[in-house]
Amino acid sequence: MIRALIFDFDGLILDTETPEFEAWKEIYREHGQELSLETWGQIVGGTAASDFRPLPHLQRLTGRDLAAANLTGRATERSLAAIQRLAPLPGVVETIGAAERLGLRLAVASSSPHRWVDGHLLRLGLTGHFEVVKCAEDVARTKPEPDLYLAALEQLGVSALEAMAFEDSPNGVSAARSAGIFVVAVPNPVTAGLRMLGEDLRLGSLAELHLEEWLAQQTRR
Repeated sequence: MIRALIFDFDGLILDTETPEFEAWKEIYREHGQELSLETWGQIVGGTAASDFRPLPHLQRLTGRDLAAANLTGRATERSLAAIQRLAPLPGVVETIGAAERLGLRLAVASSSPHRWVDGHLLRLGLTGHFEVVKCAEDVARTKPEPDLYLAALEQLGVSALEAMAFEDSPNGVSAARSAGIFVVAVPNPVTAGLRMLGEDLRLGSLAELHLEEWLAQQTRR
C-alpha cells in the first residue's frame, strides 16, 4: 500500500534542465564546439556517477584555458534568468493536491543543494506541501546512488514498498530503483532523449497521472 510520494526536483517539478543545457550548448558553439545530449546526460539528475563538468570538458576540446572568461558564471546567469520565469511542470500541482486528498505523505529527494531546491519551492508556493526535503548536503552520495531516497524513507518512517518515486532522468531512476522504490519516469525535453532503464511506469507528463484512479486500480489487483 502506497503511503508516500517522493519527488525529484530538477526536471520533474521544475524544468531547470533545459535552460541549463541550452545555455552551455550556446557557449560551446561560441567556441566552435558541440555539446551533445549524450555527454550532458551524464550529470542530469546527479553527478555521483560521472566526472564530466562542462568547463573542463570545453577546455580540453579547445585546448585553451578559458578560466578568465567566466563561462560558468555566464551559463548560470543565462539559465537562471530563464528558470526564474518557469512555473511547475504540467501535472505537478495536481498530483500534489491528489496526494494530499488521499492522506499521502510527500517528500523531495534532489541531488541539488538546499539553497537551490528550497528557494525554488518557496518561489513556487510549494514549500508547505513537503514534510521532508533531502538534498545533496544531507547524504554522502547523490544520485544515481540510493542515499537520498533512503534518507527520505527513513525520515518519513515508511518502507520502500510503501513509497512511489517520480523521476525524470536515468540517474534518478537508478537511484530510486536501488532503494527498492516503485519509480515513475517522467522525462522532460532534455531527458526524453536519454536511454532510461528500470522504471516501473513511464509518463509523458504528470498530467497523465490520475493518482486516485491509479492507486485504486493497484489496490484491486
